Amino acid sequence: WVWQVRSRAGAAEKFEATPLVVDGVMYTVSPPNDVVAIDPVTGRQFWTYSYTPSPDARVCCGRVNRGLAIHGSTLFMGTIDGHLLAISAISGDVIWDVEVGSAALGYALTLAPLVIGDKVIVGPAGGEFGIRGYINAYDVATGEQLWRFNTVPGPGEPGFESWEDPEQKAWLTGGGSIWVTGSYDPDLNLTYWGVGNPGPDWNGDSRPGDNLYTDSVVALNPDTGELAWHYQFTPHDEMDYDATQVPVLADIKWQGQDRKVMLWANRN
Repeated sequence: WVWQVRSRAGAAEKFEATPLVVDGVMYTVSPPNDVVAIDPVTGRQFWTYSYTPSPDARVCCGRVNRGLAIHGSTLFMGTIDGHLLAISAISGDVIWDVEVGSAALGYALTLAPLVIGDKVIVGPAGGEFGIRGYINAYDVATGEQLWRFNTVPGPGEPGFESWEDPEQKAWLTGGGSIWVTGSYDPDLNLTYWGVGNPGPDWNGDSRPGDNLYTDSVVALNPDTGELAWHYQFTPHDEMDYDATQVPVLADIKWQGQDRKVMLWANRN
């Protein structure tokens, strides 16, 4: 069988999502933000939820969506106008809808959310449009925001000293977007996320310093959002070397000892 994407934009758009298959139902996203439930044996469509993004929605690199998350019978989807939706996997009805970031200010969600315990974690794209990035956790049942980690730190936050502009304004529009889903190690109870480029990306004159936590991987406590550690691949990036690869976690032997490691194919 074939299921053909039905783009309301008038042209066939691409899939960048891996479907979820749960209890004999396949769930995926028709770009940019329609959710479909399909019988994976026959291709029969059970239901469709159609979301209409705000006219303010803008994304640098295509109206894409990288997939869904699920907790129990609730699906989670980010939208290109900066919202996070909880959707019934049974009926396709919206349970709750929260704004993660304003589309008018350049915020968008293109990633698949990550569910850890009773939290669903996302971060916004928009580094090309002057956003200040972050990673947020929400209660899966209510949509209440539980914590935020700023990928571009502000005054008083660790790493703020890496934004050295004399007027101390560069961090307000410093980029640090999130557009690929992080990973989770339940043994260490840490979640790992890759962070995008600083803004403006090609000319760093207005943002002297290393510009943390852009072009970095950050390891966070999923219960609190507290930073455990970070590694910056490209300090003061002027080559658009986003560190937005998926953190691949592995248990391997290294020099004769069992080690927990992260495999990372960085752009630089």
